[in-house]
Amino acid sequence: MSAEQDKRIQEAAKLLSKQLADKGSIIEGGWVGFKLVCGLQGAPVDQLAEMKKAFFAGASHLFSSIMCFLEPGTEPTDKDMDRITLIYEELQKFQKKLEAEIKGQP
Repeated sequence: MSAEQDKRIQEAAKLLSKQLADKGSIIEGGWVGFKLVCGLQGAPVDQLAEMKKAFFAGASHLFSSIMCFLEPGTEPTDKDMDRITLIYEELQKFQKKLEAEIKGQP
């Protein structure tokens, strides 16, 4: 994939994320994307239902945790940003591991 194609895909993904967020469907959209990336389209219905529960439970946990640890006030504090950065880094590590698994690497 060329750098230009990669850039267009990233821009389309950002736009889609904003549209889904505006409609109250960001987590559902993430679930659909997860199924596609992981090749789960043909998985048994029961398995998909349980995986979707787990996916939404993870999203719920993260959201409620963020809402719990944010410092009082309307502006993010340095501590808020540190915590968000650590969440980002943790998710990036997981994403890299998942991508390696999908590509068949240990």
